[in-house]
Amino acid sequence: MTTTPVTGDDILRGPGFDPAMLRFQFPILAQKIHGDKRLAYLDNAATTQKPQPVICALCEYYEFCNSNVHRALHELAERATEQYDESRRKVARFIGAGQEESVVFTRGTTESINLVAYAWGRKFIEEGDVILLTEMEHHSNIIPWQILAREKGAKLVYVPVLDDGSLDIEAFHRSLSSKVKLFAVTHMSNVLGTINPVKELADAARAAGARVLVDGAQSAPHMPIDVQDLGVDFFAFSGHKMCAPTGIGALYARRELLEDMDPFMGGGEMINRVSLDDATWAEVPHKFEAGTPNISGAVGLGVAVDFLANLGMDKILEHDRRLTAYTIEKLSAIEGIKIFGKAPERGGAISFEVAGIHPHDLSQLVDREGVAIRAGHMCAQPLMKRLGVGAVSRASVYLYNVEEDVDQLVYAIGKAKDFFKV
Repeated sequence: MTTTPVTGDDILRGPGFDPAMLRFQFPILAQKIHGDKRLAYLDNAATTQKPQPVICALCEYYEFCNSNVHRALHELAERATEQYDESRRKVARFIGAGQEESVVFTRGTTESINLVAYAWGRKFIEEGDVILLTEMEHHSNIIPWQILAREKGAKLVYVPVLDDGSLDIEAFHRSLSSKVKLFAVTHMSNVLGTINPVKELADAARAAGARVLVDGAQSAPHMPIDVQDLGVDFFAFSGHKMCAPTGIGALYARRELLEDMDPFMGGGEMINRVSLDDATWAEVPHKFEAGTPNISGAVGLGVAVDFLANLGMDKILEHDRRLTAYTIEKLSAIEGIKIFGKAPERGGAISFEVAGIHPHDLSQLVDREGVAIRAGHMCAQPLMKRLGVGAVSRASVYLYNVEEDVDQLVYAIGKAKDFFKV
């Protein structure tokens, strides 16, 4: 039994990348909403839609393979284990991990960062140490470090964000010292779309003696990733933002770091030997995967990374850049609109405000025209404070979006402006 194959012929037409053709791979995009409205899904930074091969893989897993992994010798268990382990190998190849043992399956970016904060941070961060963050971080890359800093007596220092939405690189270099034990940074901002120069930052931070953690939730779905080339110690990402199911993601960590870290959770699977008084741990990565894992989610993630790899991450990035430029051009032409973030290197998360319309109201009104966008503080309240706003609207593009989606958004904003007479 094998899962549904994914081939280039399924998703490419001719020599180029064809997002209009790709839409047919995503059944949810074919529906009409609010009666006869075409669905323009522009909330991809929150979660992406799932292609047919991933949906089929989940169905086939439960129809033909459902069993626990690594714990039985019967046929179904062997099938489930092989698919689960093969997905880890696929993920390792997809991010250039080198060793599959460096990939720990988690629920997603949030759990991955918390795992590092608990299993590495509580062992190696001491009183007086500095944890260096940035003002553009998602709450998932702030709160675990706040908890750890309070517990250990460490200090949090933040790299400022410049007016154009890029990091203050000079301030970053000034912040580095022997006291900085960890630098945690987002690869791509979920608000500003800013793509940070992670390789440059990681080289400098590691040269100063710090470990480097990268939040790759927004970058892994949109661009080629090679964690070894980036030179990072930890890289976290979520499957649901890259065509995979929810509740599955991964943490890459240098194997020697995983070996030195204590377990994150205790239970089945993560042990080698248990007595009434003591226990020893399984080899990595299993030491960090206590309990029954999200087996079907891991299988779906493996199929999703195959899907993306067949498309070509370089082509996805090129498409994102073109459609982002088109979106910014069209939105900028609307009277009373302000777009946040003008960094030279940016991705397809485009946050904006429309004068006279609260972001929540705008989101509901454009939804009536079939357009799905995000509204709120984007789990980045410190950045909202830096921008001087309480909330923003956000349109975010992905591989199946086309110019018609953007045009539909522009039309819907016009209707909202008419409704509020602004």
